[in-house]
Amino acid sequence: MSETPQIPEPDEAGRVEDFFRDQSVPQEALLWWQLDRHEALLAAQRALFHGPAALVRLRLWVFLEILGLTESRLTRETLNRHFHVLKDEALELVLKRLREAELLAWEPSGQTYTVTPLAQQLVGMLAPFTQGPAADGDLASLLAGVAGAHQLGTLQPAQLQHLLAQLARLYDEFADAIASGSEFALRRARERFEKALTLVDRASEALGAIMVQAEEAGEARLERLARELGLAQARLLAMASQFNRALQQADRQRVTLGSTGITTTDVRRWLQHQPDLAGLLDGLWERPVHPVLVSQHELFDMAEGEFERVRPVAAEPGALPAGMAAPPGELGVMELPPEMAQMRALLDTWRAAGEKQRELGPAVLGGSYARSAYRAQLLPLLGDTQARHLKGATGDMARQPWRVRWSAEQSEVNDPHVAWMSHGLLIQSDNNE
Repeated sequence: MSETPQIPEPDEAGRVEDFFRDQSVPQEALLWWQLDRHEALLAAQRALFHGPAALVRLRLWVFLEILGLTESRLTRETLNRHFHVLKDEALELVLKRLREAELLAWEPSGQTYTVTPLAQQLVGMLAPFTQGPAADGDLASLLAGVAGAHQLGTLQPAQLQHLLAQLARLYDEFADAIASGSEFALRRARERFEKALTLVDRASEALGAIMVQAEEAGEARLERLARELGLAQARLLAMASQFNRALQQADRQRVTLGSTGITTTDVRRWLQHQPDLAGLLDGLWERPVHPVLVSQHELFDMAEGEFERVRPVAAEPGALPAGMAAPPGELGVMELPPEMAQMRALLDTWRAAGEKQRELGPAVLGGSYARSAYRAQLLPLLGDTQARHLKGATGDMARQPWRVRWSAEQSEVNDPHVAWMSHGLLIQSDNNE
């Protein structure tokens, strides 16, 4: 077997083009173009984090401390007093690296240091280092960045893309915890789930405003990402009932040990906090089990009374009763409401007529409020990847080529039973996969 060729790591003067097949970087990629625009910021980060771990920590501490000082111009005496715990050689080594990375500027005329705009830009990226450890800090920082950028008018689609990816990862993590069936995994995931829901709920107003603003401004990519964020938020909200069912199932499997009130969950939690489980069984395998009779006389009296108790006489075996004809009966099969067949027929009619897009109103409204609500609940079946493999009316509905696109706008409708309804479109997709 031939060995896999190893790509040598480039030195300081290496070229990034050497990693690509045709020796050319993907200039058409938006993210790569943005990284090229921030070459100075990448160089500053490389200068700050390059080297041994102890030296990187020292540089980062000095840099963040300097950025926290209120003086706009810093003399060397001020820095020596502030970093009096450092050796002079160590402080000079860090200051030299910060000057070379253009994070500090030296003014020979005034013999002072000043913080550069590049350092002020970099300190925003290092904000997590100045905060305490918190659960779901990644989601909180992403939501705060999106909400803050929206308020300042500097929101970019990449920020929404990262937030959408994080919500998708959280959804998969919570789904794995539910599928595991472990009570402790469920409770840990439930705690993170509730914190994530609180964060998303606090930012829901900003997300709704982003969707409306993107639609009014005609920014298609930003509008699409905002709508996908709304769907991801709805998926997380729908997962609350799944957590409740899984925890109820775990509660039903819990067993109470006698009348002590101690459950198997308490025993498992106690065992998990034991540092040495093998030490609990030290010497126990060699001891035989000896029964201990606490009240021997009472047990003998009860056994004697049980033997002398008069028991009922068993009935004499008799002949089986004569055969009887089975009464006539009917096998009742529950039928689905006719609204599903009516909606499917309507969609087939539109498809046969060559319609590519129709309003939601004619497909949902009509009859009564209950029927309209039932038709609205059938809409998520369109294109459902799990239900489309079923047989019968439900599978036929899921295999329809129509897809629903809801809108945030609402208005009155001309229907005797429904007065107000959200706008939406039924769009026929080109492929029916």
